[in-house]
Amino acid sequence: MIDTQAARTVIEAVGVTKQFGEQQVVRHVSFTVPRGQCFGLLGPNGAGKTTTIKMILGQSPLTAGELNVFGRRLPQHASAVRARIGVVPQEDDLDPDFTIAENLRVYGSYFGLEGRRLDARITDLLAFASLADRAGARVDELSGGMKRRLTIARALINDPDLVVLDEPTTGLDPQVRHMIWARLRDLKQSGKTLLLTTHYMEEAERLCDDLLIIDHGAIIAQGSPAALIREHVEPEVLELRGADRNFEVLLRKDADCRMETVGDTVYCYTHDSRPLTELLQGMPELSFLHRPANLEDVFLNITGRDLRE
Repeated sequence: MIDTQAARTVIEAVGVTKQFGEQQVVRHVSFTVPRGQCFGLLGPNGAGKTTTIKMILGQSPLTAGELNVFGRRLPQHASAVRARIGVVPQEDDLDPDFTIAENLRVYGSYFGLEGRRLDARITDLLAFASLADRAGARVDELSGGMKRRLTIARALINDPDLVVLDEPTTGLDPQVRHMIWARLRDLKQSGKTLLLTTHYMEEAERLCDDLLIIDHGAIIAQGSPAALIREHVEPEVLELRGADRNFEVLLRKDADCRMETVGDTVYCYTHDSRPLTELLQGMPELSFLHRPANLEDVFLNITGRDLRE
């Protein structure tokens, strides 16, 4: 009898722990990724995201816990699991000596693809990445956005069930970023499962069905973007610039908001912005922005604003 729950689950992690010497870099992490969803793995630098991904890819053994991908135990079945995964690395590692089409052809051969089947796959992926008219161009002739689209296309050559995307749009201009987001939504619509790491909170908020935020190797929050915003921050935010110390003291005394001061900006988190907005409209010497709370507010609230190198 088929376990329907297992069939719907692509990744299942139970108490996953990774230790290097005396240092635990992943601490008893548990989560599941359902088929056909985009699952976000967020955290500051050094939080344990990369190590977690390496364990999912079977590239690093677990110290403790249990990790199953496609119902297969890792790292014991790493080769079989990797055959069903496409990986978009953080840094493009395309072969500069090959054309766009040749990069796809060589990579496809690693998965045993050849002949008409490979030709058809390359044609489809060039169209998917809007690179059909550049098939004969060499990699060093491409813009950064084209290289990124080619790297995503290459990750799909084996028609994977799970696509792992590590910072897929870092350094790209808004037009390319939005195009890639649209392509990733297309992949999810087609039934692919996506595992995404990103430092762009807008990207995570737009793409992810569920999110895991980790820090110092441990889970500190999990849920949908909307649920995390409701749970961890007030619904409205005012960003004030130009406020002097006396005005900050007044705000802290009279305003019904939670305040944070970062550099020259005062952030006011509130459930009702109307009284404060009315006050600010009569103070033209101050500039302010009124907006709804977002995932970046959540991230900074629960991980802090200190720099992580």
